[in-house]
Amino acid sequence: MILHYTILIIILFAGILLYFHIADKFNIIDKPNQRSSHNYITIRGGGIIFWLAGVLYGLQHLPDSMYFIIGLTLICGVSFWDDISSLPSRVRLMVHFVSISLVFYYMHIFQIVPWWAVIIAYVFFIGTLNAYNFMDGINGITSLYSLAVLLALQYVNIKVMAFTSTQGINYAIAACLVFLFFNYRKKAKCFAGDVGSMAIAFWVLTLLLQLMLRTDSMLWILFLAVYGVDSVCTIMHRLYLKQNIMEAHRLHFYQILANERGFSHRQISALYALLQAAICALLIYGYLHHWNTGILSICILIPLGLLYTLKFRKR
Repeated sequence: MILHYTILIIILFAGILLYFHIADKFNIIDKPNQRSSHNYITIRGGGIIFWLAGVLYGLQHLPDSMYFIIGLTLICGVSFWDDISSLPSRVRLMVHFVSISLVFYYMHIFQIVPWWAVIIAYVFFIGTLNAYNFMDGINGITSLYSLAVLLALQYVNIKVMAFTSTQGINYAIAACLVFLFFNYRKKAKCFAGDVGSMAIAFWVLTLLLQLMLRTDSMLWILFLAVYGVDSVCTIMHRLYLKQNIMEAHRLHFYQILANERGFSHRQISALYALLQAAICALLIYGYLHHWNTGILSICILIPLGLLYTLKFRKR
């Protein structure tokens, strides 16, 4: 087992280093603009490592993983294309819809869930994919936050109730660790790009869906509570300001902390990950002790909402 994951880590390191060479040759870089939270040119699309890890896992579990591999590859393909040359939003949305449909089909969602719930599931899945992408703006935040969620999912899978292959989660964890080596720095070697944020979001959401189906509980949505509250509150704020919510901006809480409050990227990323890890621990404890789901949700969401309002306070 140790040898297996050692080889995986070596392959992932080799894969991302090879990508750096390709990106440098074809000038796949991220140039900062007035809305950026960084001020230096960096290689873009390093998050392709999440696709590589997903495919490596999937190829070992064919044919069961076929729909996951195809869905992941489609969403990564259109996201990487968008990293290089902007695509119309309708094209991205169509591919997202197809990728999600493949996962839903494999999990028999269309057979076991009412039609209205399927619509809600589509909205939630697509909304969360894009929220994950919008939240990916500073060094380490995507991979560190995802690592916190994945570790919680693995704990539930091993200690509470098995809902998926432990290897499937471990491969995602390995990809996060390798990416963090290059990204969780004062001056990052690479950024995830749309391909990275979309890939890990697709993977995490697939795992969460499996867990919710296995336990017949929506409680686990709160494994993404920190990102969710930041994204929803920011959208509401931008709508209030009559801004186009699909355009880049600097109004997320983490952006305020980085650009106006003087926090370092690594501090903010660690804060988001630790806060989500604490919430995940509370959720697991509450589930095991049969706490009321509604009350538990309120006790998590209201404090997060109040925490978000701190961004409006002047220094």
